[in-house]
Amino acid sequence: MSGEAGAETYEITEAGADGTPGERSGVPAGTPDVAELALKPALEAVLMVVDEPATEEHLARVLQRPRRAVALALRELSDDYTRQGRGFDLRLVAGGWRFYSRAAYADAVESFVLDGRQARLTQAALETLAVVAYRQPVSRSRVSAVRGVNCDGVMRTLLQRGLVEEAGTEPETGAILYRTTNYFLERMGLRGLDELPELAPFLPEAEAVEGDSPEGIPSFDVDDSGDSQTDH
Repeated sequence: MSGEAGAETYEITEAGADGTPGERSGVPAGTPDVAELALKPALEAVLMVVDEPATEEHLARVLQRPRRAVALALRELSDDYTRQGRGFDLRLVAGGWRFYSRAAYADAVESFVLDGRQARLTQAALETLAVVAYRQPVSRSRVSAVRGVNCDGVMRTLLQRGLVEEAGTEPETGAILYRTTNYFLERMGLRGLDELPELAPFLPEAEAVEGDSPEGIPSFDVDDSGDSQTDH
């Protein structure tokens, strides 16, 4: 790989899928050769310090290895941890890899993290987050219409916690649209939105909602701050 004039450059010759490092040329003498490190321990070391899921492309670049070798090593590590019954797990979530506490030990982690404190979302926040997740991109007024209450305060909370983000504006009204974030996927343990559970099993029978229709849902398109009921 060639760089600009005066810049230090190096080249990596891809090796086989077993992760054996290729040769580099143009590296100054004495420069640490990341490509010569054992791949699996190097991946573990890097993943111990990431603050968000790391993609295979990023890991391959920083460790100077072929992506296919990195992908294979990550899956082998994940399988090893599961087979050994370790208290942590290596999972592919939101497009990247990260260590997580194993679900079987959730009670121990919760006891340590909370230690008598509650840090859960309110019911109103959970309902609002669910509407955004299934209807995104969606405006606050649409969310309010689905829930039947004003959701301005709850939406601000979700924004502050990084679970939702702005996603442009609605062409018809100019209202700001919202969508869930990668942090939402990470916290939910999902690879993508297509892994959200189907809604059908949780919906009431048709007789229970007879008479309801989109036309019967109150609209807050013009003004989200109307006389609607507020969340507590």
